[in-house]
Amino acid sequence: MNDTTPATSADAGDDTVRYEVTDGIARLTINAPDAGNSLTADMRDRLADHLDWASADHGVRVVILGAAGERHFCTGANLGGPQKPTPAKPDGAPDRVMGDAARMIRRGWQRLITSILDCEKPVIAAVNGTAAGGGAHLVLACDLVVMAERAKLVEVFVRRGILPDAGGAFLLPRIVGPQVTKELMFLADDVPAARCATLNIANRVVADDELESTVDELAERLADAPTKALALTKWLVNRSFESSRHTAFEEEAAAQELLTATVDFNEGLAAFRERRNPEFRGY
Repeated sequence: MNDTTPATSADAGDDTVRYEVTDGIARLTINAPDAGNSLTADMRDRLADHLDWASADHGVRVVILGAAGERHFCTGANLGGPQKPTPAKPDGAPDRVMGDAARMIRRGWQRLITSILDCEKPVIAAVNGTAAGGGAHLVLACDLVVMAERAKLVEVFVRRGILPDAGGAFLLPRIVGPQVTKELMFLADDVPAARCATLNIANRVVADDELESTVDELAERLADAPTKALALTKWLVNRSFESSRHTAFEEEAAAQELLTATVDFNEGLAAFRERRNPEFRGY
């Protein structure tokens, strides 16, 4: 951790979530390999906090979301870990009252997925191993996905008799279409990295020992790019599936107007006129 990191009491004594920033690149690492890099409620919320912080930190230009070990990227929720406390219920009330489950989903995994989708910086998933359940949907939410050859994605929910959560039924059809989504979710088969590439889930599949260097190269390129232009591009693309043509065109025009006020926009024009490489600052 460094002085650009949000300090929490959990971070001070627990390195199951690691966050560090170097040369504009924020590296956010799930570090619980002995538990399949599954997320306790606290780890999940700390990931979201760090992503929110990186989004607002002008010293961060790109985020890498990765995991420790070689077997697992993230296997979803750690149901055996400590859960967040909830208000005491009145005498005679059942253990679970209507609304409790929906509230837990909204404030938990949905918040984490939203923190990736709404992050104003590009988020790269460095998928080193199995991404299952909510962990698979972390991958789907990222802007770029690089997978090691050994990695795989598993829509594991039906094996447990539960519904896909963490935004999966929203994200996956937008990448692979409804029919393939149903196949992956109904059958819950392992989807190896090579097939993830053919389905446009993975941007790149690389040899296991090339994952880190490949992701670093991408991150360095993005860290040198005009950060606000990337942020608005991400916003427009993510909005495109929810907009009419009229709304999309209006938002494009408004985004262009916003961008003209940035330092990097003017640097890009100046560099073009002067026939030199631009030096983008990120704002």
